Amino acid sequence: MKSKQKLELTWVGKDNRPRLEPRILIEDAEKSYHAAARVSENDVFDNVLIHGDNLLALKALEADCAGKVKCVFIDPPYNTGSAFTHYDDGLEHSIWLGLMRDRLEIIRRLMSEDGSLWITIDDNEAHYLKVLCDEIFGRSNFIANVIWEKSDSPKMDSRFFSSRHDHILTYAKDIERAKLARLNTGEVATHFNKIDEKGRHYYTKPLRAMGSGDDTREARPTMYYALTAPDGSEVFPMRPDGVEGRWRWSPKKVEAEADKIEWVKGRQGWSAYYRIYADSSTGRPPETIWTHNDVGSNRTSKIEIQSLFSDVEQFTTPKPERLIQRILELASEEGDLVLDSFAGSGTTGAVAHKMGRRWVMVELGDHCFTHVAPRLRKVIDGTDQGGISKAVDWKGGGGFRYYELAPSLLEKDKWGREVISKGYNAEMLAQALCKLEGFTYAPSPDVYWQQGHSSEADFLYVTTQTLGPEELAALSEDVGDGRSLLILCAAFRGNTDLWPNLTVRKIPNHIRNRCEWGHDDYSLNVANLPQAELPVAPVPRQGGLFDDGDAA
Repeated sequence: MKSKQKLELTWVGKDNRPRLEPRILIEDAEKSYHAAARVSENDVFDNVLIHGDNLLALKALEADCAGKVKCVFIDPPYNTGSAFTHYDDGLEHSIWLGLMRDRLEIIRRLMSEDGSLWITIDDNEAHYLKVLCDEIFGRSNFIANVIWEKSDSPKMDSRFFSSRHDHILTYAKDIERAKLARLNTGEVATHFNKIDEKGRHYYTKPLRAMGSGDDTREARPTMYYALTAPDGSEVFPMRPDGVEGRWRWSPKKVEAEADKIEWVKGRQGWSAYYRIYADSSTGRPPETIWTHNDVGSNRTSKIEIQSLFSDVEQFTTPKPERLIQRILELASEEGDLVLDSFAGSGTTGAVAHKMGRRWVMVELGDHCFTHVAPRLRKVIDGTDQGGISKAVDWKGGGGFRYYELAPSLLEKDKWGREVISKGYNAEMLAQALCKLEGFTYAPSPDVYWQQGHSSEADFLYVTTQTLGPEELAALSEDVGDGRSLLILCAAFRGNTDLWPNLTVRKIPNHIRNRCEWGHDDYSLNVANLPQAELPVAPVPRQGGLFDDGDAA
């Protein structure tokens, strides 16, 4: 037996991990879109829509967005098996789990410490995915499995059960820091049985600490002091048994919240209470069953999509806007960053936009520019009044930037050698190499060799020229003491040990073994995956006229 074992989900090819190239993003200004004018002070214009493979896009986002995403919602392919005709069941699940694992690991790095992940999935892969997420996020960071009633009527042609639900697996990056709101029902609970002079509902609790092991003066001496009753008398927190007690609030809080203190005079004298108002209540926690009446169903979402597009067939299971609204209400606030790397019809971005969240979406298919971008333009123009628009009083505004993934940095020439892609100009090359080396791309307008930096004193310079001893000596002198410069160039001459503040490397030799160059599609479409090796079939014998064709 192995000396060290752990509980984990295993699958064929689990140890195979792609060596992803951190691509740069190229804005397509013609597809980017912004409102002509501000509608409100909270308008967000720099939302991001990326057209390209979502694994490469997630890797491209990592340098700038790591630790910044408050809420991730993804609706990945459910792996129904229709695309896996040529694979056995074990390999089918293995391919899907491997592809999901690679994406979830990057998503976790993108999430803020108080962020959360929400994944819609059906029974086909939900339980495998739960164990996979336990492994990536830690089992202790599992929040809930929400059951969403996706169908509002039974399927009468179902063989065994008519499935009416999907799962929404919810994870925190750090359960101790996670922040989820509670539901504001708009209803006043019956225990808010008093009304103040402004018509606000409230109830009261004794200001004296009660029912805990530290409710004595001895336990909390600083919380034992006199309050002044309405008649000017001093009141101390005495327990019914005569033991000196303590107040719940400090003197500072009593002073700050004096308008919430209510006095009641009884046989034993004055007693102090504090008010808890309904409008400041924390609300009720969300439950783990969400009905179609509360958040909509697949039928709801198809109606929403039909009002926007005529060819709704492209989207077989879009999610209703109220479902995304519920998630964003619980998991984010205005101004927070929301990510959806399986954009589909663009519902997440549309809802996030209407709710004042910043958003990033990724979509590989052509409907990114034929459907998603046009849908978002309608949101920005204020002409999309479906979904949650009326509920949030949406009037339009804001904008988004449309990006394509840059081509691979290296391509093969006619002799099969990897060389810098002809699609890269000098600016793109510097930006790509900054990302590859972990530098921030920030070219200085004044100092030509300061194209990127990793600290205040560590810089990067990219050139396709050959540098000789004279150029290197001049650069070293310009960099000076206390600073360093990484130079990536086509070639160089001279002994670089003479210039200790310079590190000189040749490109592309320096980066050849870093990544899988030229791999543009890591999508969950099995048609884009390499065909599995199938066992060699034995040579068949001559069959008879009435053989069934399966002779061995």
